[in-house]
Amino acid sequence: MRTLEALPGVRRHVVLGEDGPLVPLLLAAGATVEVLPLSGDVRNTSRTEASRVPLAGLVATATYTLRLARRLRTLRPDAVHTNSLKSAVYGSLAARLAGVPVVWHARDRIADDYMPARTAAVVRQLARRLPTVVLANSQATATTLQLPARRPAVVVPDPYLPKHAPQDRTDVGPVRFVMVGRLAPWKGQHVFLAAFARALAGTPHRAVVLGSALFGEDDYAEQVRRQVEDLGLTGQVELRGFSDDVEGVLAASDVLVHASTVPEPFGQVVVEGMAAGLTVLAADAGGPAEIVTHDHDGLLYPVGDVEALARLLAAVAADPGLRARLGEAAVATAAQYRPEALGPRFAAVYAAVGG
Repeated sequence: MRTLEALPGVRRHVVLGEDGPLVPLLLAAGATVEVLPLSGDVRNTSRTEASRVPLAGLVATATYTLRLARRLRTLRPDAVHTNSLKSAVYGSLAARLAGVPVVWHARDRIADDYMPARTAAVVRQLARRLPTVVLANSQATATTLQLPARRPAVVVPDPYLPKHAPQDRTDVGPVRFVMVGRLAPWKGQHVFLAAFARALAGTPHRAVVLGSALFGEDDYAEQVRRQVEDLGLTGQVELRGFSDDVEGVLAASDVLVHASTVPEPFGQVVVEGMAAGLTVLAADAGGPAEIVTHDHDGLLYPVGDVEALARLLAAVAADPGLRARLGEAAVATAAQYRPEALGPRFAAVYAAVGG
């Protein structure tokens, strides 16, 4: 939403596949909005299921694409910006049918460890043929698209504007760790809990795991709950579930832990933690490895390495000076991701497409 506000010269009309809480946010950001309902079966298909869409789903997608193309011929926009992997497919096809340039915004790594291999292969072929420009949220995302050298993706990170200034963290009490993200095996909550137990079990330090299970991953959520009990962390680790006030939770924390076992396309929560002035510990892969400079504005460790993460947890818990140094640099780094800093780069992409 903040990027929209940073582009005052651009008229913005958003077409959504369903009504919901995004509508008032877009309106508040100055966009006009319409809902062109998309079939629930198609709308709820995740990237891991894309290679198994039934025939009825394919027919519904094709029908929707034609409806969207007709609407685009009426709207006559200068460009279509697709904002998710699913909308990139049907939105790019519709825009091409309507004769409108397309910006395909790639926010997912197109890799076999992130989605079915067949889906990844199809997406790569479509990304070569459909869009006028491919916009990627990180170099890690851009690389997985395997685009030809003559038409590389334009890399512009996702913007973030915090609502509150960083908190003063000069107190010397127990350190408060936080992990934010949906409960899913690849997000690595089990890695964090194992490392926390090795490094800090039985100490005054505390941790919050924020997030809930989605896409049928309730078994993993139960596994995480049992892991807390089995590791004897019930009094130290709080499984808080979903929260619509992530900034509030970050403000009450000292250290943000990122533990994904598969490289993230970008890693928005890493920027959020840095903007809040937290010490950030992140897996050294994907987008977070592009955001964090080790031992300057955060600390990196090998993906999935419980022992390495445990050493970092112990180190930052014992050294308030280290936390202060890293947190101060993190705030400066996060400022590079503000909408006013990234808005001109988005505007340049639109100008190139429109030209």
